[in-house]
Amino acid sequence: MNRADLLLMTDERLADAQVLWAGERWAFAYYVAGYAVECALKACVLSRMVHTGLVFERKLPEFRTHKLNDLIEIAGLRTELNARQSDGTGFAVNWDRVVKWTEESRYSDRSESEAEKLLAAITEPTDGVLAWLRPFM
Repeated sequence: MNRADLLLMTDERLADAQVLWAGERWAFAYYVAGYAVECALKACVLSRMVHTGLVFERKLPEFRTHKLNDLIEIAGLRTELNARQSDGTGFAVNWDRVVKWTEESRYSDRSESEAEKLLAAITEPTDGVLAWLRPFM
């Protein structure tokens, strides 16, 4: 899998989540929406590798994580994340909502409200998590 694959997967998983939400499949919409963020963060890792030489510093097994905070660290985005969280916008609330997603979410029942809030936290045009991540991808 390469960066282009992950960029495509990010957009496809987000579209899948929106279709699932519209079809009232809340739990799977929630899971797939979070998976879109995971794909985006992995695209950020690969993008940063090209510019920073990260490939020479890390081992492949580290990239196989599904933990969003670990991917932030691997991508070297902690400073940028901290700055964005403290800028006084709604981003901090959105990130807090998104970072609660885990791979195990696929086993959990989620309400319409939970799925809707996660999708909004990811897709808000200004303060959404994907809006913040796209320049790093």
